[in-house]
Amino acid sequence: MKRDRISDGVYVFTSGLYAEVTATVIFTDEGAVLVDTLPFPQETRQVRDFVVQRRAKVLYVINTHSHADHIYGTYLFPEAQVVAHYQCRRLMERYAETALANAKLQTPQLADVKIRYPELLFNEAMTLRVGGKTIEMTHSPGHSRDVITVHVVEDRLMIASDTVMPVPYVVGGDLDDMIQSLLAIKAKSLENLVQGHGEVLLRGEIEETLDANIAYLRKVDRLVRERIARGVPRTDILDITIEECGLSRIPMGGLVQKLHQSNLLTLYDIYRSEIRARRS
Repeated sequence: MKRDRISDGVYVFTSGLYAEVTATVIFTDEGAVLVDTLPFPQETRQVRDFVVQRRAKVLYVINTHSHADHIYGTYLFPEAQVVAHYQCRRLMERYAETALANAKLQTPQLADVKIRYPELLFNEAMTLRVGGKTIEMTHSPGHSRDVITVHVVEDRLMIASDTVMPVPYVVGGDLDDMIQSLLAIKAKSLENLVQGHGEVLLRGEIEETLDANIAYLRKVDRLVRERIARGVPRTDILDITIEECGLSRIPMGGLVQKLHQSNLLTLYDIYRSEIRARRS
């Protein structure tokens, strides 16, 4: 696991075990705020130990959305209040216990994990003021319908969750919502941006990355629709390369290529269903 200090009292932990997923610790004069946890307890315990070594207590854990790789370590902070979008709580109540039980059958490292549900819920936006830090949480759908971003105002820092990744991923989400969420982030004046997976973006990289991700989504949308109009079969949709859409296949150890292909197949199925619905 990698740890980076990105501003005064703010540290980003990047998993070495799963898809470079990130968790962020914000130290304040009153205690710590943890944004997301890591999927494997052994890594989240290292985050917890780091906070303890700094003689701090985690006051809040913010779950940016309900996906397993962001919530499975939350149970390790029983003293903290857990904050999330209300949709996150609803999705966890519907899916989390069954998904965890299935995951434990495949992954012994998850044996101790328990689902900890968020109790402090909001709809569109919420602000925490903790020990001199102003932490603004905003609904940011697209990757999934419950995603939020976390803006640490004094640090001009955005913890963007999976709204910003090395490739936008809309399987289980919505492409148009994702574009709007990326545009909302672009309107902020930021020094650093923490992606849900992958490297922290510095000021000079943020606008370029957001523009590239928006362009990717628009290009994928257009190319998939064009292929469908030409009668291209589903299996042949994968000839649309990630490079053709303006992004690289290298980040996240090449995992972005699989995410890109899943985007193509998902959009193909959605657009084909829309056409069939209009004809019926």
